[in-house]
Amino acid sequence: MPQSHRSELIRALPYARRYARALTGSQPCGDLLVAESLRELVTQPRGRSSARHDLYRVISVKAAALEKNAPHNHTLPLSQRQLLLLTALEGLPSNQAAEILGIDPQIAVQQIDDAYKTIRSVSQTAILIIEDEPIIAMDIEDLVIRCGHTVAGIAHTQADAIALAKETKPGLILADINLGDGGNGMDAVAEIMRSMSVPVIFVTAYPECLLTGNTIEPAFVITKPFDPLMLAVATYQAITGGVPVP
Repeated sequence: MPQSHRSELIRALPYARRYARALTGSQPCGDLLVAESLRELVTQPRGRSSARHDLYRVISVKAAALEKNAPHNHTLPLSQRQLLLLTALEGLPSNQAAEILGIDPQIAVQQIDDAYKTIRSVSQTAILIIEDEPIIAMDIEDLVIRCGHTVAGIAHTQADAIALAKETKPGLILADINLGDGGNGMDAVAEIMRSMSVPVIFVTAYPECLLTGNTIEPAFVITKPFDPLMLAVATYQAITGGVPVP
């Protein structure tokens, strides 16, 4: 394999990790899929697609094999969940997502529309927002409500987040990483998880810092700013647990 393509694959790894973790619902499983996909691509001749798209494609195929071996009672079929993640989370146009998954582009558009309507009706929950900037917190609150969820509470500091979580028992936590002088969102979540189990989506302007694969990192990461579709897709995956592992 040419060195240029090898370098391109390495640059694509953070995006592949984000997709695979969201698809499987866990960092270890997602990162393992990425590592296996990377090893496979390194031994293959370079195709016409970009390295990033090649990684998405192989990850998607391997995830389909996992789900076939360990069926899960998802409301949405895997192909629709993959389409939603590729378009909403990874920001690909629907025609590129369709090409990666080997789906007719027109069918892909219809599946994305159908899937979005479905997840709005099946994944409503009470969300605890952890965000230190009041105006941004208000914007996130509006997005949460527009997605059909309720707001369990808004915490601006690490201490407030821990107290509110114990008080409200949210169905999901949406946490900013950097809380300024108010502490750290990841530390707040770590403390919360000592007394309860709850899905968590981390929000950051610098996702590549949380997608290195070198340490314990979040399973679900979305990038600021985000829109209702991205939030809805990430919430559905976080609540339903992603692709099951045999």
